[in-house]
This record gives sequence, structure tokens and C-alpha cells, in this order.
Amino acid sequence: MVNLDLSNVNCVLDLNKYSEYIKKFEEWCKKEKESPKGMIGWLNYCSRLDTAELDRIETVAKDIRSKFDTLVVVGIGGSYIGARSMIEAVKGLYSKEPIELIYLGNTLSAKYTKQILSYLEKKKFAVLVISKSGKTLETTIAFRLLKQLLKNKLGEHFVNAVYIVTDEHNGNLLDEAKYCGYETFYIPSDIGGRYSVITPVGLLPMAVAGVNIREFVQGAINAEKILSSSDLTKNQSYQYAVMRNILHKDGKAIELFVTYEPQVRRMCEWLKQLFGESEGKNKKGIFPASAVFSTDLHSLGQFIQDGNQCLFETVLNTTERDDEFVVPKEGKDFEELNHMAGKPVSEINQIIFKSVLKAHASQGKVPNIVFNIDKLDEYHLGYLIYFFMKACAFSAFIQGVYPFDQPGVEVYKENAHALLKNEE
Repeated sequence: MVNLDLSNVNCVLDLNKYSEYIKKFEEWCKKEKESPKGMIGWLNYCSRLDTAELDRIETVAKDIRSKFDTLVVVGIGGSYIGARSMIEAVKGLYSKEPIELIYLGNTLSAKYTKQILSYLEKKKFAVLVISKSGKTLETTIAFRLLKQLLKNKLGEHFVNAVYIVTDEHNGNLLDEAKYCGYETFYIPSDIGGRYSVITPVGLLPMAVAGVNIREFVQGAINAEKILSSSDLTKNQSYQYAVMRNILHKDGKAIELFVTYEPQVRRMCEWLKQLFGESEGKNKKGIFPASAVFSTDLHSLGQFIQDGNQCLFETVLNTTERDDEFVVPKEGKDFEELNHMAGKPVSEINQIIFKSVLKAHASQGKVPNIVFNIDKLDEYHLGYLIYFFMKACAFSAFIQGVYPFDQPGVEVYKENAHALLKNEE
């Protein structure tokens, strides 16, 4: 299971006050669902997901694996980070089985782009383009360069190596997909990018990578049921949203998402986008940051312990044991480690977690919200993804901002297009 531990925040939940917010939030969700422009479709997407859609996703994923040795996932923000975070959390950081996944369209760095395209020259690769609007600059430029490379390799048959996930009704990418005949999946119009990992946006690349998407969906479905309670004493998703807002009012302007597993780092990146874009409006919001411990204890640890008390930590603690590797005993104890001999590395990692929790929360007075996660598998991750999406929407609602748009992001895009047109 996934269990929320609030015993290290040194705050008390004001249940009566925030219970009123829950009633208003759930009424607002109903109105949002009925609105033609509502963006609340993710709330029950998995429980109403057609089995035939999952069948098709798995069939296409199997076909991609049988024909290609590499899949290039082209997208930025919510169009790729959710899927990548789930794939790395389940499969690890260096897995190339059953297929290698490469990511492009998430930067305009010429050096990075050159490295990827040069590497792909000798690969038998397919391209999966994910964009709801079909107009995102980073994604469209990468796609055009990849098409050029595919055409040089395959000629007119390049269309058989292109797969699309885009809006179901309109957009440039949808128009091109219809014109060229690309295999296409759709993002529901009532689900925004950072809430879309439970749709084909996340499910298709996950399935290609060999992730069990049915278990992932089942985890999200169970989260829907468990987290449907309007009772704040029972609904941990609401509790988390309330606690982070209490801490914010207490002067904590930064939420540091922490993991002790490097393969969960991308999930912290997804959380940064989820909360940053959902809450950061009208000069409001909690600034999301992230760290991997124990690595970043040797850079950020001093500041967290003794520096400006502007932050609280939200720790994703994986309690699953892996006893494969133990500290060996040596005759000459040069490193002074023989007192640890025979202990699994996973056990030492948990000891570090507990010691850091004591240092930061008890001695440093830095509030720590802890998620204890039994296992890094598809089911638990599906549950956790839904948990955070619902908590984020409620947290933004408490702050009085609309959770599902990102007007600030559009500003740089408009400026970029204007500057590029002026240089023509």
C-alpha cells in the first residue's frame, strides 16, 4: 500500500475549517465535469476506460517491439515526463529491454539533438510523437528532423515508423496524422497534459517498454475508490493537500520532493510540473523542488538542516527490501566498515532515511511529510499518480487558482514565435 505519515510535520490538521473546502471542491468538480470546457476528465478516466483501448495499446506496443530496436518518444512537459517517470521507476535507469527508449523534443539544445540524431543513424527506430496542440515548438522541430532521417532511411515507407498521440478533435498534429495515415491514439479533450499519464500519453510508451499497464490502471482505479471519501479523517489525498497549505501559511514557500531511489527522480520531476503549473498563478503557489538522497545530502543537506527555514520536505520512501547486495567483510578494515558487514545495502539506505528524518524534522525543525510505498511496481505507482493528481487539484482549489491551465507558459511561446517571425 501507499501510506501517508504526517507525524513529522509538527502541525495539527484543522479538520473543521478544511472540511468546508472539501464540500465546495466536490461541488466545483461536478460543475467542471458538466462544463463543455471542463478539464476534470482524469478524475474517473481509468474506471471508465474501455478494455478495447487497452487491448489496442498493447497490440500496437507489441508490434513496435517486433519491428524496431529503438523508440524515440517526442514530447515535452506532460507529454513525456509522466511516462518516462513510470518507466524508469519500474524498469530502472539502464534497462534497454525489451526495447531501447530515447527522448527528444524536450529541449532545443543543438548539441543534444545532434547526439541523438547521430546515434539513431545506425538504429532501426520508430517515432512516437505526443502533443495535444501539435504546435509545441520543441516537439515539432524534433519531429521534423526525425522525419527527415526516417525518409532518408525508409523513403515513402517512413509513415509505418511514426505513431501519434494527440487531441481527438483538432490540431496540426491530428491533421498531419490523418493526411499521412499514421497510427494514432487520442488524448481526451477534457484532460490536460500534466494529468494525462493515465491516458495513451503514458500508457502507450509504458506498454512499449514492457510495463504492465493493466496493473497501473488498476492502481489508479483503486485510488479513485479509496480517495472518493469526503471525510477528511479518511481521505489521505485531501489530508496531504491540507497539510501543505497549512505549512505554506506558516511561511514554507518551497516543497522539496525527496526520494532515496535514483530511478524515482523523474517522478519528482513530474511532481514539480504537476504542482508548479497547477498552483503557480496569480502570484500564488508553493515552489516545487526536488532532491535525491543520500546524494544531495552532500550538497543541499547543510542548507536544509541549518539554512533559511523556507521549505518543507515531501519524502517518497520505498520500504521494499532488496537483500541481493550486502556489505562484505574484509581482513584489513581500511574503510572501517566491518561493523556493517553482512548488512544489505537496502537496509542501510533505510537507516539513512530514518537518521535524516530525525535530523531534519526533529533537530532541524524542517517539516517532513512522508509517503511510505510498499513496492515500486505498476499497481502502487498507478495509485500514487492518481493520489497526487487529486491532491494537487484540491490544493490549487484551496489557494483559489484554477488547476488546469498554464497561462504563464504560453507567454514565452508567444514571444518566441513573434521573435522568430521577425527574423524571417
